[in-house]
Amino acid sequence: MDQRIRIVFEDDVLIVCHKYPGIAVQTAALGQADMVSELKKYLAGQGKKNPYLAVVHRLDQPVEGLLVFAKTEAAAASLSKQVQKADSSGLTLEEKVPEGRMRCFYKEYTAHVYGKMPQKQGELTDFLVKDARSNTSRVVSEKDKNGKRSVLSYEVSEETEKTQTLRILLKTGRHHQIRVQLSHAGCPILGDTKYGTEEAKRYAVEQGIKQLCLCASRLEFTHPVTGKQLQFTV
Repeated sequence: MDQRIRIVFEDDVLIVCHKYPGIAVQTAALGQADMVSELKKYLAGQGKKNPYLAVVHRLDQPVEGLLVFAKTEAAAASLSKQVQKADSSGLTLEEKVPEGRMRCFYKEYTAHVYGKMPQKQGELTDFLVKDARSNTSRVVSEKDKNGKRSVLSYEVSEETEKTQTLRILLKTGRHHQIRVQLSHAGCPILGDTKYGTEEAKRYAVEQGIKQLCLCASRLEFTHPVTGKQLQFTV
């Protein structure tokens, strides 16, 4: 299997993987390795003919982090419902889930940024437009009819003189949302050659940073069969 994929949990109905930067979750490019094709080859090697594998959620190619894939249609349906519920849950980073109540699908990101956020914790709300030709997104006015409302919560967990490490919870799932919103807030992610400022790019080079410092670092969901709440961190 491609070394940019590490399986951290597997059972009869799902696989949880640690995706390393540089590999796509799924691609249409011929001859280019992606997670779906690599995992299907892995399952075929276990004697499974035409193995089923469903993409439940995605990460951009340069982003590192945790992903869960479903190995059955029933598991895919269950996890997809959890994702949809999470997208409208309105949870914040500070919110605690009452004992006995399952949080369902929860993803938390860690970002290392250049600059300082205006507050130690808060929420960013912007309106984003995607440009398919350049594969970029940008912040536009709330009055722009093409703008899509984009919201994230953040909390500063560590900081140095010039940088901060942030915990991030997405409340919407827009194209390049975290990268665009943090850059617009004056704190581009280190290693981001697409949305970083020239100053941030210079600092990254000085520090030897060669990849995007954004990671889907925590993943929680309810197991489709057992009903147990599973938690994974990297």
